[in-house]
Amino acid sequence: MNAEIVAIGSELLLGQIVDTNSAWMAQRLADQGINLFYKTVVGDNPERMLETITRAMERSDVVITSGGIGPTQDDLTREIVAQATARDLVLDPHLLEQIEERFRRRGFIMTENNDRQAYIPAGATPVENPNGTAPSFIVEDPRAVVFCLPGVPFEMKWLFDNELIPYLRRKFDLSESIYSRVLKVADIGESGVDDLVGHLIANSSNPTVGVLAHPGQVDVRITAKAGNRESADKLIAPLEKEVRELLGGHIFAADEQTMPGVVGELLHARGLTVAIYEGLTGGVVAQQLEEAAGTLFAQGSIGQQEAMLRRLLESNGPGASYDALQQDGAALTGQLAIAVRAQAGADLGLAVHSVPDPAQGSGDGGRRAPENLGAGRTYIAVASSTGITSRLYNFAGPGAPDKTRTAMHSLDLLRETVTRLA
Repeated sequence: MNAEIVAIGSELLLGQIVDTNSAWMAQRLADQGINLFYKTVVGDNPERMLETITRAMERSDVVITSGGIGPTQDDLTREIVAQATARDLVLDPHLLEQIEERFRRRGFIMTENNDRQAYIPAGATPVENPNGTAPSFIVEDPRAVVFCLPGVPFEMKWLFDNELIPYLRRKFDLSESIYSRVLKVADIGESGVDDLVGHLIANSSNPTVGVLAHPGQVDVRITAKAGNRESADKLIAPLEKEVRELLGGHIFAADEQTMPGVVGELLHARGLTVAIYEGLTGGVVAQQLEEAAGTLFAQGSIGQQEAMLRRLLESNGPGASYDALQQDGAALTGQLAIAVRAQAGADLGLAVHSVPDPAQGSGDGGRRAPENLGAGRTYIAVASSTGITSRLYNFAGPGAPDKTRTAMHSLDLLRETVTRLA
C-alpha cells in the first residue's frame, strides 16, 4: 500500500511556516511499514490544488492532506476534494452540533463562517476533532482513499495516531510494521563508513542498511519489516553483528543513546572526575561535558586569549611556557590538558585548542571571508594518569557545525581514554 502526503497552504510555499507536519507524518508512516513515495506542498489556489490532489489519487492508494479545512475563505480543501471525487458538499448536522457545543463549552460566540467546517463531501466519513473546531473526514474513492487532516500540528498528530493509523490498519489489513536499530559512529566520516559497509547497503533487502551523516557522527540504520519487535530483532541481529565487526570501536552508541550520555555513564561507573580547557568553540564542549558528567565535572576554563593560556601553562613549570609551545599545537594542547587536570585535582584533563588558518584574514581588521570560515586546525588532548592522548582535525570555525564536530570528537576521545583506563 502506497501513501502520498499533500500539505496545503500558501504560507508553506512562502516560507512563513516550515512544513514539519509532513516530516512527522512520514516518520509515522514508515513506522507502520507504509510506503511513502511522494510529498507535495501546494498553495491555496483552487486549480493547482485540484491538479495536485487528482494526480495524487491516480498514483497512490492513500492521499493524506493537511491544512485547508478551517473556517476561512482560503480553506478550500473540502471543496477541492469534493470536486476531485465528483461529489457535492453537504452539511453534516452532527458535525455542526459538535462545533457549536465546543464554542459553548469555551464560552465563545460562534461566528457564521464556522458553519463551513460542518460541510463535507457527500458520502464522506466524518472524524471528530477533539482538539479543535475543524473536523477531519475520509473519502473512499475507487482510485484512492483521501484522509483530510487539519494543519494545526497538535490537532493533526492526535488524529493521525488515533484515527488515521487505526483506519489504515483495518482498511488495508496491515500486519507488518517497520522496526529499526541505529548504530552511532564517531571519528570516521560518511564515505569511510560507506567504504566498510557499502556492500551490505547494496545487497540487503529485509532488513536494509542505510547511512546518514551528522556533524561529527554517522548513523548506520538497520531496518526490518516484521509483524512484531521480536521478529524484527531476529532479522536485524545477524546484520547488526556484521556491522559491528566491520566498524568496531567506532560505534559508540545505539538507538536513543547519545555521546554525552555514554561518556557520563563511563565516568560515573568508574568514579572519574574531569576538567576542561576549551578555546574558540564558546563552551559547547564544556556544556555537553557538564551534562554528561554532572558532579564529576570538576572545572571548566573557556577562552582563547593568550593571557589565559599563559596562566594555565605556568602551573606546569618553565618547560611548558607559551612562548616555547605556541608553534606546536599538539604539544601546547597536551600541556593545557595537564594544566587543567592539575589545577582542578581531576582524574582527567581535556583540552580543546583551535587555530584558525592565518590565510583567512581578509584585511578588514582580521575578519574572515565567509567562504573561508572553518579553515584551520583543532587540537584535542586528554591527560590522565597514564599520559596524554591527542588528535588533530583540519577545521577550526566558530560556526555551529564545527562546534558540534569539536564537541563530538572531544567526547569521543574522552570515551576512548576512559575505556582504556578500565
